[in-house]
Amino acid sequence: MGCNSCSTAKDGQPRGCRNNGTCGSDGCNKLTVFDWLSNMSLPNGAQPFDCVEVRFKNSRKEFFRNSGNLSLSIGDIVATQAKSGHDVGIVTLTGELVKVQMKKKKVASDDEELPKIYRKATQKDIDKWQKCRNKEEEIKKRSREMAILLRLEMKISDVEFQGDGSKATFYYTAEERVDFRQLIKDMAKAFGIRIEMRQIGYRQEAQRLGGVGSCGRELCCSTWLSDFRSVSTAAARYQQLSLNPQKLAGQCGKLKCCLNYELDVYLEALKDFPSQDSKLFTEKGLAFCQKTDIFKETLWYAYKDEPSNWHALTKDQVHEILERNKKKEKVASLEEYAAENTNDDNLIFENVVGQDSLTRFDRPKRRRKKGKNQRRRNQKKKSSKNA
Repeated sequence: MGCNSCSTAKDGQPRGCRNNGTCGSDGCNKLTVFDWLSNMSLPNGAQPFDCVEVRFKNSRKEFFRNSGNLSLSIGDIVATQAKSGHDVGIVTLTGELVKVQMKKKKVASDDEELPKIYRKATQKDIDKWQKCRNKEEEIKKRSREMAILLRLEMKISDVEFQGDGSKATFYYTAEERVDFRQLIKDMAKAFGIRIEMRQIGYRQEAQRLGGVGSCGRELCCSTWLSDFRSVSTAAARYQQLSLNPQKLAGQCGKLKCCLNYELDVYLEALKDFPSQDSKLFTEKGLAFCQKTDIFKETLWYAYKDEPSNWHALTKDQVHEILERNKKKEKVASLEEYAAENTNDDNLIFENVVGQDSLTRFDRPKRRRKKGKNQRRRNQKKKSSKNA
């Protein structure tokens, strides 16, 4: 998700552009859209699309109308319209692709109430914006202490300042509804700004904060995943995963979003599989399904009286037995079908040296046979003693 020159330097900033994630190519940012129309010119007489996409802190993106016909490109810092005052953001997309993004986000391009871009940010705007961004961590810490003193069951996860520094949005998570009116009064008095509280879900919290998952890569929600579909334990059951909450839960404490990635493939493969609740009637006894291997198309069955003795049957063999059972016919035994599936595996590697044996050092060392010269010396010593 980063440009080629953005390896980390000693000070924590990217080594190449040194813009700390705000490079002109916008390749270091979350949910980046590649502008593949940037090198193409418009047809004669066509006017460029007058809306642009602007990114703010983390993954928050909004669309603004370029009513002043400013010459904007990706990476420009602009001052945008807000409910009160102005905000500062970075242009992430311009041109015809903005129309596609607006349609995807269900934002009307002909909406007259669409906010506007005031101007390109001046150095004064940028300095004030950076100053406010530097205060966010300290204010987040103090606001958490205030919430603890008021004994509110909530967690303030992130703070976002408006570009002009007159307003701050506090993002929080909570299990139940929280009465934070007193908290807003205390924070407004302590910080001297307008306060807006916005509740988010646990997945949205992980999206804003980011992190590294158990797979060793960055979280999908903080890099490319834009919609959160519901994930249930049925997805883990279909994929025959262990129903261990500690392994199935992500950084947000909810079920991992990646459980849905391969679910459609498993559901498609399980269409031709017999149900795991199916029973096989044989002359030897009743058999139940114990295990299923979707990729090998193999099912293991065991008799009711012998649950520890499993027999491997193919999917077609199970269907054949079920068809015969529907006709009230019993097969002789499962061993007949399982014997057809046993293949003599060719020995690919044979250990003739014994060097890979784990117990080779535990064997007692053999005594070397004494040579002929040693025997002769021992015989001479014995004869001299007898003499």
